[in-house]
Amino acid sequence: MKIRSFTVLPTTPAKLKPLLGLANNLWFSWNWDARQLFAKLDVNAWKKTGKNPLRTLCDVSQKKLEEASQNRQYVAELEAVYTSFKKYLSSKTWFEDQHGKREKERPLVAYFSAEYGMHESLPIYSGGLGVLSGDHLKSASDLGIPLVAIGLLYRQGYFRQGLDANGIQQEMYPENDWFSIPAVQVKDEKGHSIIVSIDLAGEEVFFQVWQVDVGRLHLYLLDTNLPINSPSNRDITKRLYDSDRDMRIRQEILLGIGGIRALKALKIEPSVFHINEGHSAFLVLERLVHLMHEQALKYDEAKEIVWSTNVFTTHTPVPEGNERFNPDLVKKYLHSYAATLKMTWNEFLALGREFPENEDEEFCMTILGLNFSSMSNGVSKLHGKISRQMWQKLYPQIPPSEIPIGHVTNGVHTLTWISKWLEGLFIRYMQTSYNRETADFSFWKTVSEIPASELWHTHLERKKGLIKFVREQIAIQRQKRGASLSEINKAEEILDPYALTIGFARRFAPYKRGDLIFRDVERLINIVTSADRPVQLIIAGKAHPADTLGKSIIKKIFDTCNRPDLYRRIVFIEDYDLNVARFLVQGVDVWLNTPRRPMEASGTSGMKAAMNGVLNLSILDGWWDEAFDGTNGWAIGHGESYQNHQYQDEVEANLLYRIIENEVVPLYYDRDEQNIPLKWMEMVKRSIQSCGEEFNAHNMLMKYLQQYYLRGEQLYHILTQNKYSEAKHLSKWRKELHANWEHIKIIDVGIKSKEVVYSGEEVEISAQIKLGVVAPDDVIVEVYYGLLSGEKEIENPQRIRMYMEYSEADFTVFTAKIICNYGGRYGHVVRILPGHPHLAVEFIPELIKWEE
Repeated sequence: MKIRSFTVLPTTPAKLKPLLGLANNLWFSWNWDARQLFAKLDVNAWKKTGKNPLRTLCDVSQKKLEEASQNRQYVAELEAVYTSFKKYLSSKTWFEDQHGKREKERPLVAYFSAEYGMHESLPIYSGGLGVLSGDHLKSASDLGIPLVAIGLLYRQGYFRQGLDANGIQQEMYPENDWFSIPAVQVKDEKGHSIIVSIDLAGEEVFFQVWQVDVGRLHLYLLDTNLPINSPSNRDITKRLYDSDRDMRIRQEILLGIGGIRALKALKIEPSVFHINEGHSAFLVLERLVHLMHEQALKYDEAKEIVWSTNVFTTHTPVPEGNERFNPDLVKKYLHSYAATLKMTWNEFLALGREFPENEDEEFCMTILGLNFSSMSNGVSKLHGKISRQMWQKLYPQIPPSEIPIGHVTNGVHTLTWISKWLEGLFIRYMQTSYNRETADFSFWKTVSEIPASELWHTHLERKKGLIKFVREQIAIQRQKRGASLSEINKAEEILDPYALTIGFARRFAPYKRGDLIFRDVERLINIVTSADRPVQLIIAGKAHPADTLGKSIIKKIFDTCNRPDLYRRIVFIEDYDLNVARFLVQGVDVWLNTPRRPMEASGTSGMKAAMNGVLNLSILDGWWDEAFDGTNGWAIGHGESYQNHQYQDEVEANLLYRIIENEVVPLYYDRDEQNIPLKWMEMVKRSIQSCGEEFNAHNMLMKYLQQYYLRGEQLYHILTQNKYSEAKHLSKWRKELHANWEHIKIIDVGIKSKEVVYSGEEVEISAQIKLGVVAPDDVIVEVYYGLLSGEKEIENPQRIRMYMEYSEADFTVFTAKIICNYGGRYGHVVRILPGHPHLAVEFIPELIKWEE
């Protein structure tokens, strides 16, 4: 049977036409008033469609639409929201005010990510990486940063989760209905769909481009589900993070190489390319090929441009978590690139290998990204340090602290995650006028002006809303599992809005230790069933379909939840998504996070909770390692490292119980005569201010802009001007320096000082350097110095540049004066670095020479 189809659009009354404009821009996802307009049309349809504005417009009866168009108050609200939306799109932005307006065809940044979590109506995300990418786009839009984004349009996205009667995770992959999702096919001037192609193992694979409007920005999604493609290649954009390795590499070739070709087809020419995690790192290959073929550059010349204008963000603090492919699989799809780049196959594989001579080593996408990105970063201060240690072999002779992998700690988009009611309190007590897209973080200091009683009752209302939502979800879950009517109705008995409520919501990867709090069940029972000071847990999260250990953790929790003595106090919410996340981070009292340090790169859910007045109880890992100050929540341990994981789990589980029993519970239940926990609210205020001010996505974007984006743009203009003459010059300069580097010698180092040196005095260091044919201006000579440790290593090293004093026939003398600020034994060593004004970074592997 062949089913033919046609599309019926909702007949929207003229007065309600602005609803279509709001529904087709994800601005609604961070504007509560806009979302309420759709809920007011038909609250049941709104919930049934998963809060999808377009689907709601289709499902609401024509009668209700007509009634709404005749409702003067509703129409007035719609006009006000739509006016706000149009003003948002047209008003001058923070970026324009700071840096001027840019051409549309040349955005500052192209941002590549495998997933984007912006709203549950666009299900192309799995977890934290996608939510971060979504918040990145939202804040870039608010600030007006000229950014364009590239991703994939998944027909099924990530799986939907259900638990069977035994607590075993079941995965479902419903097809997304693209008619009711805010994405439109991109057309050319003649109205034809823009179709682009890539080569995969000798087969031409075609893809179309969809556009999603995210406030002021555009996200372009690539889609291979076209009749012209083979069934296998149509499925490239079927599922997010397909576990089949052959399919996965095709997805990542499409994202990286196809993404660059899509930008070209759209005539968009960014200056900087941001590779968000290694999934899109193949874009470097296409950038190189484009520059070599269309601009007639040599490989080394093209690499200077690509390297100088790429930003690479790694999110993985353990080697096993980085994407790797078997060399045979890489050869199957990318062997032609080696020839195009004029490389041998081993030279090509070396682009993604830590040890190029090891023919068995797999091809690592993170290494490819690091090798071709002058600007690289981890996503928290601790993660930056771990990344420098992890990839130290890629940067020989460079001290770990100076390896060019920095950090920009993640942040969350305030207006997406802060509750409308809490935002209302801020507005009421602010001393100055309120701008919803503010880049002035003093906004967060307003929390000190809010009376504790108002803040407490506002949070209590959000907790009641959370518990109502949880009860509804539990009833639905039980109904799906075929429970009896009496069992379904018992969902109304679970949880108490006045009991201390702890939330835990994570991807159930084993290292996140979702079962740590269940390690001693009898002790947990005593905590949660206390008659006068009860505690309750709300848990949510998915395990990867192939992660049997993660699934077993979920089953363990499920079984505990169903114990007769615990089912009212501990619940598991299935199918964790953005909607569930919003209820949790706005409604629980404490946010629990128990990763095995240092395996949590950053984590962002705790940030969302903190800005809503939820206190963090966490291992000192990721963002919490730098956010915790002793007054804004609790730390489990002191950042210790353990070799024995069983022992670590035992120690930290006991610490967790002890903190809950002796600190969290007493503080929560210590009330004044009005039943308000005043000391608890002091900590809540401190948490909101300290975390909200620092760990918001606007702050994160401003750091990316200042540290990376503007610098990359400047280098792009320098290297591409005058037909790429500076890129050619820089490539030639680097080759000559490489060729002559081994001939550079540090002949002698001298020190000129008094017999006794006192703190605060200067000591002059001189160095005789044999440069050979290298000019003095082509190097930077430095003194690397500091106090010596007991192991005779320089602690907290400082560096000062040495300047040329004079030249003899065979050597050049450089000198510098170092200030000895502290008493003690000092150590110093002279080193030489490459010195060119247009190098993106100071430290280049193989171009650093230390005094021997």
